[in-house]
Amino acid sequence: MLDGVRFDSAPALFLSALLLGLVNAVVRPVVVFLTFPVTLVTLGLFLFVVNGVMVWLVAWVMPTFHVDGIGAAIIAAVLVGLTGWLANGYVGDGGVRVWTTKREPR
Repeated sequence: MLDGVRFDSAPALFLSALLLGLVNAVVRPVVVFLTFPVTLVTLGLFLFVVNGVMVWLVAWVMPTFHVDGIGAAIIAAVLVGLTGWLANGYVGDGGVRVWTTKREPR
């Protein structure tokens, strides 16, 4: 789907996705906190760069995942975000609804 991003095999794809989730859970919050002033000045647009750097970091750690530059990494991060957003819309938020018959007094 994107020319600048390649995987050597299907297991590399799944391992990269797992590693990207780990990086987004551990490293990304620290980077977002440290770059908050820049993000504020750019009205949030710098978060695209932060997300691209997270994808680039995974490509740097995984020898079977190749990204041709920061531009391709940013576009890949946008595609990953859109895919997650669509999947969340399809699956839902997993909220549990509890129905009770007891009425609260007015």
